[in-house]
Amino acid sequence: MSGALRVLLAQLKLELDQMAIRIDEADAVLNKTAHENEACQRLVAIPGIGPITATALIAAIGNGAAFRKGREFAAWMGVVPREYSTGGKQKLLGISKHGNAYLRRLFIQGARAVLQHRTKQAPGLSEWLAKLASRTHHNVVAVALANKLAQIAWAVLAKEERYQPPALISLETA
Repeated sequence: MSGALRVLLAQLKLELDQMAIRIDEADAVLNKTAHENEACQRLVAIPGIGPITATALIAAIGNGAAFRKGREFAAWMGVVPREYSTGGKQKLLGISKHGNAYLRRLFIQGARAVLQHRTKQAPGLSEWLAKLASRTHHNVVAVALANKLAQIAWAVLAKEERYQPPALISLETA
């Protein structure tokens, strides 16, 4: 390699190292903020929600009082399927992708992480995911789980309660 290329690569490496240090500092501040905020601690207990998602959610909706129920929040975020109904027949279409794209992306990525480790989840959630995954495509399952997680997150914020994992549903009652 020529001398000029080596100098350029050394400068780029230095820039990359400085960027990594800044990212680590920002990550530490974010984790500290999430650890000190009681609402963030309640949200982080939900599977698929970490400090980044929790702080972004609180920054976006506060305590969730702007929404009457979790489905409204999920629809605002853009993870509820569009509906086409006529003549008593209901057809669910794709998600609208209107709403907060950043939160939607965070929740869907969190849902994908939960899906990768679905056997380690609470029995009720694990069973629901297994049934859904056997019927439909994994991307649809991820969005459905993101929808469920968004509604749970809204409930945790709006009702100021701790997350309670879903109980195992017996097959006779399902």
